[in-house]
Amino acid sequence: MAPLTVLHPPGWPVPKGYANGMAGRGRMVFVAGQVGADSQGQFAPDFASQVQQALRNILAVVAEAGGSPEHVARLTWYVRDMEEYRASLPALGHAYRSAMGRHFPAMTLVEVSALVEPEARVEIEATALLPD
Repeated sequence: MAPLTVLHPPGWPVPKGYANGMAGRGRMVFVAGQVGADSQGQFAPDFASQVQQALRNILAVVAEAGGSPEHVARLTWYVRDMEEYRASLPALGHAYRSAMGRHFPAMTLVEVSALVEPEARVEIEATALLPD
């Protein structure tokens, strides 16, 4: 059984691609912001590929704690260019599902002026909740 329950207040529109909230009990795992670079430090060539790699990096950390995608309760996305994000939505959906499947945790997405890594187009941090 997954440790998370989707929270959806009555009468609210159904969110697309995220949950308004998640609840659960267990061991919390906090994953630092991950960028779209592989284990050799090589950045993926485009926005959607960087998102996919960042999510894979998050899942590698969550797996180190014994978890998997369904344990991710929250993602916070920091993007360099909101228009690039919007223009990438079709490819982004595929990239997201290839890493996370059909699991859509609570998410926040904000545009920032810069990231520490100059090649990074996106940085994503996560909170996961694993069963005790």
